[in-house]
Amino acid sequence: MNRFKLSIAILLMSFLASCQSLKKEKKPSEVLVKETKSVTFTYQPITGIGMDSVYNRRDNSDIIKVNNTYYVWYTRMDSPVTSGYWGTIWYATSKDNGFTWQEQGMALGLGEEGTFDSHSVFTPNILAYNGSYYMYYTGVKPTPGNKNRAFEGNSTTDITAIGLAVSKSPDGPFVRVENNPVLEISDVASDFDSFRIDDACLLVTEGKIGLYYKGRSFIDGEEGPKRTKMSVAYAKAIEGPYKKHKTPLLDNSHEVLIWKQNGGIASLASINASINYAKDGEHFTVLQDNLKNIPKAPGLYRPHLEHGNPETETPGWGISMIQKKGSAYLVRFEMN
Repeated sequence: MNRFKLSIAILLMSFLASCQSLKKEKKPSEVLVKETKSVTFTYQPITGIGMDSVYNRRDNSDIIKVNNTYYVWYTRMDSPVTSGYWGTIWYATSKDNGFTWQEQGMALGLGEEGTFDSHSVFTPNILAYNGSYYMYYTGVKPTPGNKNRAFEGNSTTDITAIGLAVSKSPDGPFVRVENNPVLEISDVASDFDSFRIDDACLLVTEGKIGLYYKGRSFIDGEEGPKRTKMSVAYAKAIEGPYKKHKTPLLDNSHEVLIWKQNGGIASLASINASINYAKDGEHFTVLQDNLKNIPKAPGLYRPHLEHGNPETETPGWGISMIQKKGSAYLVRFEMN
């Protein structure tokens, strides 16, 4: 884990030095990739929420620590279903840095009939703030017009939205806020997030809530997953209203993973397998690309999600998923 801190620090120091010394026609990212050691990923099996013949688990949250206990939330489905579009949100706890987990129960079930999240709730994330625990999640409802009130998973009408539920305890109960959903798709077809939004990832800076998310455009149709982009929406209060950034921040970013690093924000972009950095959290520059064996749908242990925690570094371990035919399960990973 210390190697992770060192490697990122070296990346950033090299980046700053390169910006000062390179000629204008040279791109900092080109030199960085040549001069710095690549970040690597290692994986460890876990118990409690790992491989399971009865249930599949995927799309976990970032991890927080409450007293001496680590918490993670995730999507659970009955096997052999592997898609989160047929899931509910569950949670587990660990006492040993994420190697051994105990599943505690369901954290959030389906919404009432007719609501945006009445068919499935999935891809949760968490923020501890001002004595409460805020769970952001994605929801879908049955396909509009489907005679059997089923979800088709089509590329035209099966839109998503991001909801919010709150609890005074990490163990729940989590109650949906009245103004759900807190973030919806754009009503402009050409916008990058006009069809689906998902994967909330939170950050609080100077009292402002940053909700990073991914979006897919209506005009991309079935090619949407390959063209997913990341952006951010800001709010002065947890429950919103959230105002979206005008443009995407990162292309080729199917899963959203961000963390505080050296006074700025780092992000892992999965489609092009790169780590990116933005001092202001918006204008990202590639630090490393062509990464190998990157985690799928990862969540990190992020102490800065715990309100009042003075820790400024991210330890570099987390939970991600592995998906095979008929099977989806969680594993532990480390960034070195």
